Amino acid sequence: MTGLEKMISQIVDEATESANGMISQAQAEAAKIAEAAAADAKKHKEEISRKSQADVSTYLERIKSSADLQRRTAILQAKQEVISEVLDKAYGSLKKLDEKAYYDMLRRMLEKYVQPGQGDIYFSKADLEGMPKDFQEEIEAIAKKKGGLLKLAKESRQIENGFILVYGGVEENCTFRALFNTQRDRLQDIIHQKVFS
Repeated sequence: MTGLEKMISQIVDEATESANGMISQAQAEAAKIAEAAAADAKKHKEEISRKSQADVSTYLERIKSSADLQRRTAILQAKQEVISEVLDKAYGSLKKLDEKAYYDMLRRMLEKYVQPGQGDIYFSKADLEGMPKDFQEEIEAIAKKKGGLLKLAKESRQIENGFILVYGGVEENCTFRALFNTQRDRLQDIIHQKVFS
């Protein structure tokens, strides 16, 4: 082998060795990059998995909370329907009282609502026409016992039942419906305690 050939061979060997070193270095660098990318991907995958689990958990909580709210709302609505039905039946039973029981109820209401002073009492047309003979005297006696004077008005009012008291231009509605409406909250509480406790 001549000197030139030796030199060329040596240059080729050095170039090959240098290239092999660069390749090894590039492969090591690529392996580091791939390892870092794999670690980064694993970290992102774990983050995405945690976030997905948190999102699913939050969504399930919302669904559970919504279902619970709907259940409580349905129960409350059912209770209110039962209470309303009981009140309607109670009011209906008052409307179906026979004549004696009806006028006994009116007497008790008069004893409670008549005031001292001079006033007028109004009834429905049906009550005026069906009124027992001595009921006007009973009205006057109850008013007198309370220290007042109550005059039975001859004209009727457009009411279903009960009566209206008028003292000095101020009316007090003592119809069954008005009294029921006034006591509705208290009656609802009583029914709720009796039925749902």
